[in-house]
Amino acid sequence: MSREVVAETVEIADGVHAYVQKDGSWFLNNTGFINGGHGVTSIDTCATERRTRAYLDAISAITRDPVRTLVNTHHHSDHTFGNHLIPGATIVGHEQTRVEIQRFGGPSNRGVWNDVEWGEFALAPPFLTYTTGVTLWSDDLRCDVRYVGTPAHTTNDSIVHLPDRSVLFAGDLLFKGGTPFVLMGSLTGTIDVLENVVRPLGARTIVCGHGPVCGPEVIDEMLAYLRFVQDLARRAKAAGLTPLEAARESGLGSFAGLLDAERIVGNLHRAYAELDGAEAGERIDNAAAYRDMIAYNGGRPLTSHA
Repeated sequence: MSREVVAETVEIADGVHAYVQKDGSWFLNNTGFINGGHGVTSIDTCATERRTRAYLDAISAITRDPVRTLVNTHHHSDHTFGNHLIPGATIVGHEQTRVEIQRFGGPSNRGVWNDVEWGEFALAPPFLTYTTGVTLWSDDLRCDVRYVGTPAHTTNDSIVHLPDRSVLFAGDLLFKGGTPFVLMGSLTGTIDVLENVVRPLGARTIVCGHGPVCGPEVIDEMLAYLRFVQDLARRAKAAGLTPLEAARESGLGSFAGLLDAERIVGNLHRAYAELDGAEAGERIDNAAAYRDMIAYNGGRPLTSHA
């Protein structure tokens, strides 16, 4: 159920743009690009051929310079499936991002979401990798690409910080207006990263992985949701409820208006696993979590407009 590409290119600092896909729900991620005059640096691509080509058209409307460098903030398909459409770029990412992209492989409609028109695809993982980080330069503008140090949204999240512009590209460590998702990473790890890695940067402008460009208030909004999940998991597990039962009884409180509310179930699966002693990022039964998310959604596949 693809939707017309509705996106906005926002100049958030001199030569620095965010590309915001609306409404930011499943597979409608944000990207960004930095134009230094001698080539463009892109932060992530999009989920489908159609959407990535629209993103590249948006870059071309700003500059004729080619995209020379592409940074992947993590391995998820909505941020990486379009990598192959920038064949001249050096693709940069954490070493585990490369591993996970190769492990996941290509697109398919797996019954979790409604059918998505993926378009042309070729596997294109990062081929310049790092363990802790790397510093890129766009002319004289410093771009600090850093692994966050522990599983959070995934096992391989990185941020792109532009200290001289007080800009942070946070990837899916942060969502604005959408439900956070930590099924493949760590609930406690995400809280730790937001408190001890992201907040201390003091960035005034933040490009989340999904949702509008915002300021640092999004950190507290995200932490409030994650602590809600953490508290709910403790109480519900002690009461003998399953993650699905806990989600249904929670009512979501002040978070009921967030997009993709069914993610509460996946987040509770991760929270329950951590209460049982699972390590951050340890593989759990994701298939069971997605089945429960579909059940929470009334038995219907989850909705993507990609």
